[in-house]
Amino acid sequence: MAKTIHKGIIDRKLARWGLIFVAPSIAFFSLFSFYPISMAFYTSLFKKNLLSLKKPDFVGLANYKYLFASSDFWNSVEATFIFALGTFLPLLILSLMLAAFIMNIPKARRFFQMAYYTPAVISSVVSAAIWLLIFDPRGLGNQWVNMIMNTPGIDHRWLADSVMVRVSTMMVYFWKYIGYFVIIFISGLANIPPSLYEAAEIDGATGWKAFWRITFPLLRPTVVLVSIMSMLQCLKTFSTQYLFTQSGAPQAPINVITLNIYNTGIRDFRIGRASAMSIILFAIMLFFTWLQFRTSRSDDVTY
Repeated sequence: MAKTIHKGIIDRKLARWGLIFVAPSIAFFSLFSFYPISMAFYTSLFKKNLLSLKKPDFVGLANYKYLFASSDFWNSVEATFIFALGTFLPLLILSLMLAAFIMNIPKARRFFQMAYYTPAVISSVVSAAIWLLIFDPRGLGNQWVNMIMNTPGIDHRWLADSVMVRVSTMMVYFWKYIGYFVIIFISGLANIPPSLYEAAEIDGATGWKAFWRITFPLLRPTVVLVSIMSMLQCLKTFSTQYLFTQSGAPQAPINVITLNIYNTGIRDFRIGRASAMSIILFAIMLFFTWLQFRTSRSDDVTY
């Protein structure tokens, strides 16, 4: 009995200290995440002009009804999902392949890690500005493609054609973020005990079989982490599309939800409608995060 009481006192102390340590994080997220989300939902229930001093009119779910009936909003949803799928899958697959390649060349590992990670430290605006120069009709983009395809003098209209401008934005994001996810995969690969590969080699499992039977199952938590991070990063893309449209690229093919939110709230001053779009985007991101956790079920990994 005394032992049970003593254990209960220790558990309460541990719980109290745990709460003390996580309190700053809870306060931070409450102030900078939960509060803005709740205020965005509250604002989405009103018809409000950003520059007007009039009291906003309560319209309930009218902003959401308008958006679900708006072809412009559904075009933004389509543009967002095309961009997300076209960027997310190559990021996930190629970053894993590059990480496995780098782990197999220990002498040049540091060099490749720095080389791939360098674009990740550059801001998105600078990255887009660099690629705007590359995609210029006289830029390196046309020169490289024409050299490979032996089509001198051809302008591939990177920023003019509706398909090419989508491909261009995907290339910018891929170039910027692949190094970041490669480093995460390398960290996950480094945590797998080498003894497992030695035992597998004795049993005759090498190469692709060892990767598929040992590496990938043990790396699954890292794969889930990278897939969620890359998917969320793709869904909330903004700066590349904004700079491309400001430079004369057609808006419709790359009018992602975040860009539509900006134009609706800042340019057209319809802050209630923009808030409704942000809540819908938040719900989409929440759903895909839940879906990936639900389908993976990879929390328990044993060596």
